[in-house]
Amino acid sequence: MANPSDSLRLWPKPDSHSGLSGIQYHYETRWVECRELPRVHEDYDVELQDTSGGSDTSRLNNDYHHNEYDAHVKTSKAFIRPWTFLSICWKSSSRGSMMTNSLWPFTIAAIVLHYYFDEHQLWIFVTAYIGMVPAANLVGFSGHQLARKLNPTLGILVETAIGSCVELILLCVLIIQPGNMSIRVIRAVILGSILANLLLCLGLCFFVGGIFYPNQSFHVAISEVACNLMLVAGMGLIIPSVFYNSLSLSSTRSINYLDERALRLSRVVAVVLLAAFFAYLWFQTRSHSGIYQDLLQTEDTPEERRRNKHKAQLTLVESILAVMAGITFVSFMAVFLVQQIEYIVIDRHLSEEFKGLILVPVVEKISEHLTAMHKAHQNQMNYALAQVLGSSIQTALLNTPLIVLIGWALDKNMSLNFEIFDAAMLLLAIIVVGSFLRDEKSDYLEGMLSVFVYLLIAVGAYYYPNPESGESGHREGAHSSDR
Repeated sequence: MANPSDSLRLWPKPDSHSGLSGIQYHYETRWVECRELPRVHEDYDVELQDTSGGSDTSRLNNDYHHNEYDAHVKTSKAFIRPWTFLSICWKSSSRGSMMTNSLWPFTIAAIVLHYYFDEHQLWIFVTAYIGMVPAANLVGFSGHQLARKLNPTLGILVETAIGSCVELILLCVLIIQPGNMSIRVIRAVILGSILANLLLCLGLCFFVGGIFYPNQSFHVAISEVACNLMLVAGMGLIIPSVFYNSLSLSSTRSINYLDERALRLSRVVAVVLLAAFFAYLWFQTRSHSGIYQDLLQTEDTPEERRRNKHKAQLTLVESILAVMAGITFVSFMAVFLVQQIEYIVIDRHLSEEFKGLILVPVVEKISEHLTAMHKAHQNQMNYALAQVLGSSIQTALLNTPLIVLIGWALDKNMSLNFEIFDAAMLLLAIIVVGSFLRDEKSDYLEGMLSVFVYLLIAVGAYYYPNPESGESGHREGAHSSDR
């Protein structure tokens, strides 16, 4: 048998101790078993080589990356640590996320106002709107903590599902409401969520990162795939709108006939977009998972890995409890917000477009926005882009088809017949972001321009008239005289 050192080489760090404690190796089969993963990961750089000189470093590093927190939960998997649990949830994942936890009193106030002072509708809306922020942040943080306790593929699936919860809960609460107003708000929320990610969040990431670093770069594998998917998703989302408006201008068919055709087309589009999402998920987690893992791992500096390794983490049971608590509070806040839509729109004369396109998406995505800006501040732009663009893809290819199918099951007229204003803004936003990502670099000027574009859309949405006024150029307003 050949010398094992021919296939296994270890270089101790200058301040590390010598010895191979916790490692077993076998030359013929070329496998390594690490029984003390955190210790080996910290003290040695391990490289496996075969006889042809090839390297298997990436696979071993991936194993260490997904098991680096095991040492923190070995002795505490079976019970809950109340004060530690509250302390970890309070500190959250970053300083910005921790600041949102100071808004928890608004969450409690919204619950009290709703059940004991229901005549104060404006204050219920305001407190529920602000109270949604810490609740959504808790869902995002606990979902990430739970995903780290699972194997990589299952962890990505779980984190994706939990990340969709806030938006899906809000959309489901909206769709079960009677009347057409909630359907129109759902359509605006869907596109507003994508716009908030692509323009506001990405722009703030570019701006925050550009303040500390003159030029930041990112990999084409993340930006190009995401931009292509968003362009395809954008086209798919607006096809029912283009279909409906083309026929309404050139056909003598009744409005009911056009609505029914657009609804059928929307359901077909939803199935196709859902299939595209699962194809993207397979691409990211199975067939090309190594590309993404290598890119994201290269951005983790040794100091950050050491800091994360010694940072207190939630146990598996605590993560599940935190997810359940976050989803419960998000559900309460979503119900309170939705119940005040009619009051805010009719009595307070706030445009449906502004509420759906701007107000609701900003608060429901706050956790993901803070995480992405934190990564940009640390010059980890691949992380930031994966967070921002991944969230946009999730809304376009997962949440939107799901709410259409849920509406189908509930016999609701949940079509993708968006306002022309919304559809045009979506395509223009995708084009603008694509042009900024083309050179694989970013700076604060591009960030400011993205935010300015979002502000212009917000102003347009604020002045956009409600369909009931008869001034809208689409559906209920434009065709009210034909009925």
